[in-house]
Amino acid sequence: MGDTPRGPGELLDLLLPHSCGGCGRAGTAWCADCAAALSGPPLRIRPRADPGVPCWALAAYRGAPRAAVLAVKEHFRRDLTKPLGVAMARGLDHLRDTARPLVLVPAPTRRAAARARGGDPVTRSAIVAASWLPGCRLVRMLRMRPGVRDSVGLGHSDRQHNLRGRIIVATTRPPGVLFPANAEVVLIDDVLTTGVTMCESVRALAEADVTVRAVLVTCAA
Repeated sequence: MGDTPRGPGELLDLLLPHSCGGCGRAGTAWCADCAAALSGPPLRIRPRADPGVPCWALAAYRGAPRAAVLAVKEHFRRDLTKPLGVAMARGLDHLRDTARPLVLVPAPTRRAAARARGGDPVTRSAIVAASWLPGCRLVRMLRMRPGVRDSVGLGHSDRQHNLRGRIIVATTRPPGVLFPANAEVVLIDDVLTTGVTMCESVRALAEADVTVRAVLVTCAA
């Protein structure tokens, strides 16, 4: 009845109707079926390059999880940050020792890639995950040196050469300041392919006297 004024969000929905980031279903940004694909207990994975700590994934890199990761990274679907972060929080809740503080360290990304994507989607999802878990905090302390190439299309040995020595700790603050006593440190990423990034990240953290307890990724390729 009558012409009810519409808010900016409603007008945007009329111009750009929602579609599910996992399956493309119209009318929702993230449907219940796709959410279910990331809701189970994390899967233990064993990458070709072993970082020396247990590695876990919420799902295999196919179907809805793969589509959601690509939508965030390549199609600027920032609306998927929350559901992916919540799925990460649930996975962490399966793995963590609730008697100990939990610290999430996002895997580093190339600065050029972060600029192209309007920020780092891994860190955004990790922030959401940390906000959902009691006794959890996020510490951003890893970065890539200049000169790292995009890893898409690189084989295992090329990935090793590309990243060897190029992931570093980007803070001079001591671990005792950044991490609560007895904290469990978990490395977070979106996709684990060969494990080279995790190996270099664990190495860099170990050199800074930070012990990583586990790796958790959204998808295992």
